[in-house]
Amino acid sequence: MHTDTERCVRAVQSKDARFDGWFFTAVLTTRIYCRPSCPAVPPKVENMTFLPSAAACQQAGFRACKRCRPDTSPGSPEWNARADAVARAMRLIQDGVVDREGVPGLAARLGYSTRQVERQLNAELGAGPLALARAQRAQTARLLIETSELPMGDVAFAAGFASIRTFNDTVREVFALSPSELRDRSVKASRNKNAPPRIPGTISLRLPFRTPLNPDNLFGHLAATAVPGVEEWRDGAYRRTLRLPHGTGVVALTPQPDHIGCRLALTDLRDLTIAISRCRWMLDLDADPEAVDEQLRSDPPLAPLVDKAPGRRVPRTVDAAEFAVRAVLGQQVSTAAARTHAARLVTAHGERVEDPLGGLTHLFPSPQALAGLDPESLALPGSRRATLTGLVSALADGSLPLGFDSDWDAARAQLSALPGFGPWTTEVIAMRALGDPDAFLPSDLGVRRAARGLGLPSTPSALTERAAGWRPWRAYAVQYLWATDSHPINHLPV
Repeated sequence: MHTDTERCVRAVQSKDARFDGWFFTAVLTTRIYCRPSCPAVPPKVENMTFLPSAAACQQAGFRACKRCRPDTSPGSPEWNARADAVARAMRLIQDGVVDREGVPGLAARLGYSTRQVERQLNAELGAGPLALARAQRAQTARLLIETSELPMGDVAFAAGFASIRTFNDTVREVFALSPSELRDRSVKASRNKNAPPRIPGTISLRLPFRTPLNPDNLFGHLAATAVPGVEEWRDGAYRRTLRLPHGTGVVALTPQPDHIGCRLALTDLRDLTIAISRCRWMLDLDADPEAVDEQLRSDPPLAPLVDKAPGRRVPRTVDAAEFAVRAVLGQQVSTAAARTHAARLVTAHGERVEDPLGGLTHLFPSPQALAGLDPESLALPGSRRATLTGLVSALADGSLPLGFDSDWDAARAQLSALPGFGPWTTEVIAMRALGDPDAFLPSDLGVRRAARGLGLPSTPSALTERAAGWRPWRAYAVQYLWATDSHPINHLPV
């Protein structure tokens, strides 16, 4: 979008927050870059240039605006709506792969050479993988500086910097303030706003999103399907345990009108960026609800549903393998029964964790932990046991790689080849574990019932044909169709 100068200028002059994260405005006279909705007086058109990423701005010598804080804007919705190599690379960079495995590791996961990956990212984002990862480290450092009382050396280490000097230089270059100056400003702002005191051992931050966001089905679904010991709804927040590259964590996510409150307790602060990325992914916070709702609203039967409660998101997961196992446990049973089956697996095979509030006890068991389970110990029909053990085996030996960086079509083909995997199970995994915005469940009972009530075809083949006009947002159409039911997944817990 950044190449459409006229459209970008209109967005900046109208301070349109819908375009935050789509592009960045770099001001040639001040050498500052901003989000489109920056509250400052817009610069003259001849002094604006537009870049596709914060990393591109930083690489070109611009520093972040202190008023609009462009580094905290929502991510581009393109990376979650596309399945090409650039989108998959961006999702992996956001998950910290470059910091952990370097550019060669990123390229290996994508199946390309390092040169190909660098060329594609530079062509579309104006920056290579190292610059993109550096921009992310800078944002992580700012979060830790402003939301914790960690010594600056620990902040540098946790954010992924190789040295204190690199940390100091990067913070000054990107934010035009030293780390200590950033912290001083944050402390003064907290005093002025009567902010609640920081809780030792936790990091509190705000997760931004594009409005509107309807939290009902998003948090309602997560709360209604919560596995005891792993997830819970408490005091207006969805809480769950996290398995992360360097340790474990517990997160509490609270819906607010203009942000999602996020409180993290991590055993290793190097996992902060990854934990934030996975929580944003789970809550679908980088979606573009305006584009989704406009497309679905154009179909008369769906228009009243969208108008009634716009901004529905697709509830996803922090762990694709976990969700795949839970999808099999949920085949042809009620939500309560699926939770019971999952809770038994957690008790028998999950790794215990410490929760500061005491409500959560385990991580969901990994495929490796489940690989040796005795099928006879499962209170499931024989065919379901075979389906589960076949899935777990494929996940554990790596022959079925599932993640938000997966190739959607290839993953579907692999899932469909497993015994006991029909269209419903494959598509619900594509929707909620892999993040395909066009995944569709025409055979789902709730979808068919809703379609019938709206005067739409209710047989899978006819509904699939009718839903062609909803593409590429059929996963969101499913959320609106499900919302016609009174099931608990559609309502925030009281």
